[in-house]
Parts: sequence; C-alpha cells; structure tokens
Amino acid sequence: MHGFEFKTQPYDHQRKALEASWAADYFALFMEMGTGKSKVAIDNVGVLYEAGKINAVLVIAPKGVYHNWAKREIDLHLPDRIPRKIFSWKPVVSKKYERELTDFMVEKHDGVKVFCVNVEAFSSRRGTEAAVTYLHHNPDNMIIVDESTTIKNRKALRTKNIMALQKESKYRRILTGSPVTKSPMDLFSQCNFLEEKALGFNSYFAFMGRYANVVKRTMGHKSFQEIVGYRRLDELSEKLNRFSYRVLKEECLDLPPKVYVKR
Repeated sequence: MHGFEFKTQPYDHQRKALEASWAADYFALFMEMGTGKSKVAIDNVGVLYEAGKINAVLVIAPKGVYHNWAKREIDLHLPDRIPRKIFSWKPVVSKKYERELTDFMVEKHDGVKVFCVNVEAFSSRRGTEAAVTYLHHNPDNMIIVDESTTIKNRKALRTKNIMALQKESKYRRILTGSPVTKSPMDLFSQCNFLEEKALGFNSYFAFMGRYANVVKRTMGHKSFQEIVGYRRLDELSEKLNRFSYRVLKEECLDLPPKVYVKR
C-alpha cells in the first residue's frame, strides 16, 4: 500500500489498521463506533483495486446503514481518481429495477463496482440469489459485512446464506465495534464467515467444547447442553489477534473530542 494517496487522511489507528489488513484474504476490524472502521475498509478497497486485485465489492449492512455506504461513505473516502459504480438493493420488485440490477451485475465496468445490500435481504431467496449472481460475474471481489454481529446466530437463515457466499469471494472483511454481545460463542459464525478454520474449528460444537463449560440438563423427556461458563479465553484472544485489529475510542489519542457518525 506504499504510495497510496488517500482522499481523506487517516488517523494513526486507521493507518495501523489498514497496514495490518490490506493484503489479507480475510480480516476483522473490531473498532469501536466513532473510530472510522468503514473508512479503513473503503481505503482497503482502493488499495486492492489499484493493485489490480479487485474490481467489485459487496457491502452487507443493516437496514439503517447500507444506504449510508451507498450515498455517503464510499464517495467520501474512495479517491476520486478511482471510477466507481454504486448500486443499492431494493426489496420492491419492478421490471425496471430488475433490468437495472441485472445490467449492473453482469456488465463490465472500467473501475470498481459496489453493490450495497441490507443484511435482512439474505433471509429471502431473491436477495441471496442476487448476491451470488453478482459475485459469480465479478470474481475479483471483496465482501464487507458491516455490523457483523448481525450474523452471530449460526441458526438464522440469513447467516447461513451469507456464510455460503464465502466460496464465491476473494477477500472478506467483517466490521463491528463489539463482536461479543452476550457470549464468546458469538464469535464462531462471524469468524467462520471469514475462513472456515480461522479459529481452528469448522464445527460449532467443537468450538463450544473447547471454550465453554457445558452441563447436560434434562427437562421432562428432553435433554440439552447448557453453557455455564467459559474457559481458555486467553487462547481464543490470541487466535483472534492473528486476523483482527482491535481499537477503543479512548485509545485513539488523535481523535477530536467528538466524531459524528451518520446513521
């Protein structure tokens, strides 16, 4: 990335995050809200595009966020010298929109194409098929999952559909301020999306057996495994450190007193 000219100058922590992540096939940006993780991801797109590695991006974000990527974040941080074509997913079906979507997915573009889709769309067949088609026609791609705790539930249909995109992707990034909301088990599907064995396990139950204390419970005729505690968390943290960058707002000494994030 040496010689890359930024459109908006990064803070020190953003530069460190980019230096750590830009060339990796998969990486996690665990950066607290207000520290500018989306800028790091967009700079990463710019670096890889100018290195001839990618020409397409799929951004997956929650309903209130994905439009912000399309309307503001990409143009704010991606250098003007890089041509771009940005397209947003719409749940409403119309023949005109479907034609525009198909043209966008399959056409060649002299620059980088960015398809922004809300994570909820992956609960539907239509949204999932659109993403798969886009990635299939644009194999030199990167998938960015913003607010990746939205795929922490391994049983959810949208999580399963997003996980299946891995085989169509070249580079993968997950972004979130706090990857663990209730339990260290939240990490499994997020990291498994990045790489099946990023944490050393492709089975959730093997992962749980390593890092959770589990007790067998019985209620009536049913029995189940209950997590009553956690173990080996230092080991888990060491594994995460191999493919992630973590920063808290209080650690960013060069940030202004307030950083406004448009939602």
